[in-house]
Amino acid sequence: METKIVMFRKDNIKLGLILGAIAPLAAMYIYYAIMLSKQINLSEYFYYLKTNKSLLTGVSSISLIANAIFFTVYVNTQKDKTAKGIFISTLIYGIAVLLIKLVK
Repeated sequence: METKIVMFRKDNIKLGLILGAIAPLAAMYIYYAIMLSKQINLSEYFYYLKTNKSLLTGVSSISLIANAIFFTVYVNTQKDKTAKGIFISTLIYGIAVLLIKLVK
């Protein structure tokens, strides 16, 4: 257990990229579990995200709050390399959502 906690104390870009990629997806799932799991199943949720671009934008914005939280924690603990990785992931995630929204 201690080894897992030590991993989050490291200061490197790779950790930030991984956290920045996983956190929004986890937040998106948590949003589904809390708000929508009783109305629709998970495959329908992803179908609605794919077909309804305004829903995708809204859920993506909410899920990026997870990155903002991680970013703030790592900046406040002077883990700037990890914070930089989280920021890069956030930019990539945001650009990807924007491109998906503009394609159709």
